[in-house]
Amino acid sequence: MSALHLLISGRVQGVGYRDWLLRRARALGLQGWVRNLADGRVEAVLAGPEAAVQAGVRACQDGPPLAQVLNIATTPCPAPGTDGFEKKPTSAEQYRPN
Repeated sequence: MSALHLLISGRVQGVGYRDWLLRRARALGLQGWVRNLADGRVEAVLAGPEAAVQAGVRACQDGPPLAQVLNIATTPCPAPGTDGFEKKPTSAEQYRPN
């Protein structure tokens, strides 16, 4: 199993990005989660077979029709301890890498 932490920047809030990623990740059979960050980015963890994770990252480059993705920073991470894929509430804190 492969797992990646994504920080997606651009016009990715207010355009249905989280709901779109939720549907896309579930269609790919991925585990993980997605949420908005207070700084305007979207944060996600995608976990599953390597090919499915990479397909998810490629799909995130485009996003839903109203999105404009400028950058996706990816970092390997531990697999989430959840089954399935979920949408989390917006984070009130700024992202701080470990």
